[in-house]
Amino acid sequence: MAKKSMIAREVKRERLVNKYAEKRAELKATISNKDLDPSERFMAVLKLQKLPRNSSRIRMHNRCGLTGRPHAVYRRFNISRIALRELGSTGRLPGVIKSSW
Repeated sequence: MAKKSMIAREVKRERLVNKYAEKRAELKATISNKDLDPSERFMAVLKLQKLPRNSSRIRMHNRCGLTGRPHAVYRRFNISRIALRELGSTGRLPGVIKSSW
């Protein structure tokens, strides 16, 4: 099980990403618009830099929905490989069969 503080930190990042997503998209569109005056684009860059760092989507990290483990998380199930193996072995994941030969 991951530390509660690390899980809480990821939840906080997710909230910040959702809060600033629209504003970040507008500023990035302004920055990439070549028709605008360079000073306007530069001001948009400065405004983007003033936003919290954790509001960037790239800083989010996938974590297991059950254990909070940060490594080897399957996107399809949103759980780690260890939890996937346990649930698959016990038959609690529909459509997943653990192979044996």
